[in-house]
Amino acid sequence: MSRRRAASLSAALLVVGGLLLGACGDPDQEPPADPGAQRDRAIHAGDRYVALGDSYTAAYKTGKTDKASGPCLRSLANYPRLLADKLDLELTDVSCGGATSDAALSPQRKEGGSVIPAQIEAVTKDTDLVTISMGSNDVDLYGAIIGGCVELAAGDPSGSPCTDLARQNEVKGKRDLRNVENSLTSIIRAVAAKAPQARVVLVGYPQSFPSDKPCANLPIARGDVPFAFQAARDVTDVLASAAKEEGVEYVDVWSATQGHDVCSKDPWIAGAHPRRRDGFAYHPFPEEQRAVADLLVATLS
Repeated sequence: MSRRRAASLSAALLVVGGLLLGACGDPDQEPPADPGAQRDRAIHAGDRYVALGDSYTAAYKTGKTDKASGPCLRSLANYPRLLADKLDLELTDVSCGGATSDAALSPQRKEGGSVIPAQIEAVTKDTDLVTISMGSNDVDLYGAIIGGCVELAAGDPSGSPCTDLARQNEVKGKRDLRNVENSLTSIIRAVAAKAPQARVVLVGYPQSFPSDKPCANLPIARGDVPFAFQAARDVTDVLASAAKEEGVEYVDVWSATQGHDVCSKDPWIAGAHPRRRDGFAYHPFPEEQRAVADLLVATLS
């Protein structure tokens, strides 16, 4: 591995390393409105629903791609669509592949020069429901695990090279994760300011990785599997923490997808080499999106 490549890989993994430590947010600004004020509001047919999120919401390949979504690659069978169909809601889905939490409040720049408007622009005073799911791209979770950890495994398949490298700068990693929670808090408050009558729900991430051993669909070192599992867990815990801090609802996708990781006999997440055409590598299969939609229906009911 070249020195430059090693430095770049180290930087990415150091960020993910902080996920093992947990975090807590404490933004300075007071919320302009109570984000949790509408958590018991009934959702009715015809209500206006806005979905904010990253690729785990856009869910590329889980259905036909919405041509209007351009480089965001939104599926016409993702959980926002499924939820809208189940409850007869008027949907505006602005989820976008590659979105960090910054993309919620600022334009997202895609490769090729295209610029995606800030997702918050879809939220108006007439919005009745908003779901939010983002944060993993802020710390390059999947890029570090499936890129960096896989590369390091080639030289030490039985060890824990990814874990060892990530622990070199835990303080920075902890700070980065805290920033994710602060960003989520800012998004929740921005939604409440623009749509004070909207019910706000944060949607967590699924159990993408196993907790014990690797497989062909997760070709990382054996000793790095617990690290990958815990890193993914800590990212979704940040969403839960932000939801609790602001008094809004949280959908626990993690628990609902237990036993369906990339190495399981019944995976709901595609692995490194998907054998099916309805899932993109390390992203949801339709089963996961249907499960999320069902969880949201149960929450909103």
